Amino acid sequence: MMLQRLIACLDLALNWIAILAVGGLTLCVMLGVISRAFNNPFDWTEELSRFLMIWVAALGWVLATRRGLHIRIRFFHDLLPRFWWSAAEIVMQLAVAVFGLLVVVYGVELVQRNVDIEATTVPLTMMWIYVPLVLGGVAATLQAIADIAGAWRGVADAPDQEGGA
Repeated sequence: MMLQRLIACLDLALNWIAILAVGGLTLCVMLGVISRAFNNPFDWTEELSRFLMIWVAALGWVLATRRGLHIRIRFFHDLLPRFWWSAAEIVMQLAVAVFGLLVVVYGVELVQRNVDIEATTVPLTMMWIYVPLVLGGVAATLQAIADIAGAWRGVADAPDQEGGA
């Protein structure tokens, strides 16, 4: 019960962070366009929008992972009987977990390599471009583990009928 409350709070915080990031990105791009229209462009809007776009993409990855909204072609998967459906789901989620772990490992390396490299026009280090990779990889791995547990228990989104959708 306590874990579910914590997860719900984290999901809510993630939603608000994504909303703020999209709003910040929109505002930054609008300022860049307006300043160019007056022939006096701000030099920081393009770089900051690049940072924000990467964060928005990573937050979208995490949100879609949490909600199970990534594109899946399930036609053949849903034709399987419940046992084989769960077995296939476990294999697919293991692949997602491995991918997530690889993203974390290489993302941490990229963060470490860029911790002391300054951005050109904003007072940030370039590591902040790569931090979302680590966060997204952790979220994908944890969600895959939760989905594996659900498929193992047989409570995952398996087809209702034996042998088909």
